[in-house]
Amino acid sequence: MNQESVVHEDLSGDHAGIRIVRITRPAVRNALNLATKAVLVQELSDADADANVRAVVLTGDAGVFVAGTDLKEMFTFRPTDHLTYEPGRVFSVLDTLGTPVIAAVEGYALGGGCELAMACDLVVAGASAKFGQPEIRVGLIPGAGGLSRLVQRAGRARALRMVLTGEPVDAMTAQQLGIVSDVVADGATTEAAIAIAATIVKQPPLSIRSIRAVARHAENAPLATAIELERTSFQLLFDTADHSEGIAAFLDKRTPTYEGK
Repeated sequence: MNQESVVHEDLSGDHAGIRIVRITRPAVRNALNLATKAVLVQELSDADADANVRAVVLTGDAGVFVAGTDLKEMFTFRPTDHLTYEPGRVFSVLDTLGTPVIAAVEGYALGGGCELAMACDLVVAGASAKFGQPEIRVGLIPGAGGLSRLVQRAGRARALRMVLTGEPVDAMTAQQLGIVSDVVADGATTEAAIAIAATIVKQPPLSIRSIRAVARHAENAPLATAIELERTSFQLLFDTADHSEGIAAFLDKRTPTYEGK
């Protein structure tokens, strides 16, 4: 396994609590192979288990996020290989993390790269970034949530427009479709994602995790069920030290100090 296919950096100073996870396979435009996905699973799991990491920025290298899945490796795949190697595990791991993950997308986010971005909590895109699910052009369909997430966010007709044609969309269109949260100048996505993360890490950790969990369930559950989970989570947070600290700091007109308790 090539450990250098994914590297991480913990920021310090004003940006303490933020970990940058970078996919580094520039020779193949950061295409995802099994080894890279396995390292990503480990990196994301390690970040989530580290109490000092409060937010993750996931990005690519050399002006590209992820141009897709490594087709040379996939060419030899059979159905049982998917069961054996679990190539979709990185996407399910992203769904279950408690730590928010912000994708910083430059260049291409295609196929598995688009699915990876959509599995994150927020997506910051460069103005000329392209998002797409071109699997139909190689006799496949999206297999890691690309079609399903698009239908949820963009609606059936607009999702099918992308997936049936395989044509990518630009960053502004992706924002209109609900794929992208922020569009910034090319080359500024990591900086912008760090700025968002820096705001998030100042908030109470238990509230962050609760918000992330409720939002994930709200995507799939009936509205009444989602609201019930939201209300229960809201009520439980009244018993936390961070809630008491937040109220006290507000009344005292000072900056709160949250400890995740």
